[in-house]
Amino acid sequence: MLKFEEAPNWLISLELEDIAFIKKLVLFSGSLKDLAKEYNVTYPTIRLRMDKLIEKVKIYDREQPDPYVEKIKVLALNDKIDIDTAKILIEEYRRVKK
Repeated sequence: MLKFEEAPNWLISLELEDIAFIKKLVLFSGSLKDLAKEYNVTYPTIRLRMDKLIEKVKIYDREQPDPYVEKIKVLALNDKIDIDTAKILIEEYRRVKK
């Protein structure tokens, strides 16, 4: 069994609804079409959710990410802030940091 301290950063960083989504994806043998039926949404909606989840995993799977930038990206991926705002915040942060 995986211990918390052994878990990769990308896994720890996921929200509970992301983990539930992954579980259902596994239970549906990776079929996005069947998963769309389960969630009662269209295939493109599930594909978009999958793409966002992939981006989250990529963000947290990198070595030594900047925590502030990564947090902003995750907020945007979770639709907590819009993409344009995220870009502005990251650009300003990087400009000030230099």
